[in-house]
Amino acid sequence: MIHIKNIHTCSLILTVSVLMMLISCSNKNGFIEPVSTDMTKPDPITNYRVSNFNGGAYIIYDLPKSNNILYVKAKYYLGDGTDRPAETRSSYFSDTTMVEGFADAKEYEVKLTVVSRANVESEPITVKVKPLTPVYRLIAANLTMVPDFAGVRIEANNEYKKNVGVVFLDDALGGGYSIRQQTVTDFPLISFAVRGYDTIPKVYAAYITDKWGNKSDTIRSTVKPLFEKQLNKGGFKAYQPGDDIMLHATYPISNLFDTLSNGGPNTGSFWHTDNKVGEMPVWCTFTTGTYAKLSRFRLMPRNFDVFTHNNPKLFSLWGTDSERPGPFTPPLFAEEGTKIGEWENLGNFSFNDPLSGAARNAATQADKDEALKGQEFTVRFNAPKVRIIRMVVSETMARTIQGNAADLTFWGDER
Repeated sequence: MIHIKNIHTCSLILTVSVLMMLISCSNKNGFIEPVSTDMTKPDPITNYRVSNFNGGAYIIYDLPKSNNILYVKAKYYLGDGTDRPAETRSSYFSDTTMVEGFADAKEYEVKLTVVSRANVESEPITVKVKPLTPVYRLIAANLTMVPDFAGVRIEANNEYKKNVGVVFLDDALGGGYSIRQQTVTDFPLISFAVRGYDTIPKVYAAYITDKWGNKSDTIRSTVKPLFEKQLNKGGFKAYQPGDDIMLHATYPISNLFDTLSNGGPNTGSFWHTDNKVGEMPVWCTFTTGTYAKLSRFRLMPRNFDVFTHNNPKLFSLWGTDSERPGPFTPPLFAEEGTKIGEWENLGNFSFNDPLSGAARNAATQADKDEALKGQEFTVRFNAPKVRIIRMVVSETMARTIQGNAADLTFWGDER
C-alpha cells in the first residue's frame, strides 16, 4: 500500500525535476538567450529636447517606429573628461531619460543609443546638457559654522530637500585636518552641533558631498565654542506648587535626579504620576538650585515596556526665572517661545520610535537597548535663563493618561 506521505514526496521530486529541466533548457552554456533573433540595427532617437535642472537634465526624444526596441541607454561622465562614468537606461515605454549627478553647472555630453531586444545598438546621438548648479554646491555656499555650547553648530539651507553628507573636520592633534563627524540628511534646514571642545578659538572646517561622490570646496571658519557644564544634580529638588499634577506616592520627582555611587544616573528608580489623573497633559516641576541658560538635556525612559507604556513620546519643557512663580496650567501644545504668565516654552521634543522601523509593540531588543541609553535633546539657543523647570508630557508611547521617566540630566551655563 502506498502512503499519502510518499505520494506527496514523489510529487515534490517530480515538480523540482521539471523545473530544473525548464531552467536548463532556457539557458545555453550559462548565457540567457536574446529576447529576439532580429539583428537589425535600430535607428537612433530623433527630435530630442533638453530640460536642465540642478545637477542634471531631462532629455526628451522621439523613438524610432519599431517593435524591436527594448530601451534607450545614456552614457556620460559626472566630472571632467573621463572622470566617473555613468549610465542610465529608459524603457521603450518612455520618451524621456534623466541624467543626474554632474559635478558642476557647465556643459556635458551625453551619448544616447537605442538598444533592440536582440541587444543590438543604434548609432549614438550626442546630446549636450548644461545642468544648473548642483544642490551640494548650493548648500555649501550657504553653510555656516557658529559657536555652540562646548562645540560648533553647523547650519545650512537645503531647500530642495536632497540627501547630502555634511563632513566636519578639525585639527585636534595638530597633524592636519581629519574627519570628526559625518552627517547625512535631507532636512530642509540642516542644523547640528559637534561638541567636546574647549572655549578656545580655533579654525574648523567642513564640506558637502552627495551620493554621486561629488565634493564641495572645504569651508573654514574660526569659532570660539561657548562654555558648558553638566548641572549638579545635587541642587535639583521637587517644586510642588498648588497647581502641580498628582504624583504617585512611591515614585517622587526626586527619582529623576538621584545618582549611583559613581555619580552616574540611577535608572533603577523613576518618577510616576498618580493613576487618578484624568486627562493629558501631565507634568512634574522642579528647581535646578541655580540660575542657568540650558544648552541640552538627556531623558532616560523607565526600564519597563519602553515603547508601550507611560514613557514620554511628545513633551515640552517650560521654564521661569522666578523663585516663586504663580499658578500655571500648561496647554497640551504650544509653540516654542510661547509665554504664559511667568513661564516660557523652552522647546518641544519627541522621543524616537524604534530605530529599526518596527512598530512600537514589535520593537526589537536592539531598539529597546538603544532607547534605554536615553536620548539627548537640544534646548533652543535663544531660550532664557531659568531657575525652575516644568516637564509637560502631552503624549506617552502607549497614549496613556499617566507619565513616567527614569532620569533627567541637564547641561548649560550657570555663570
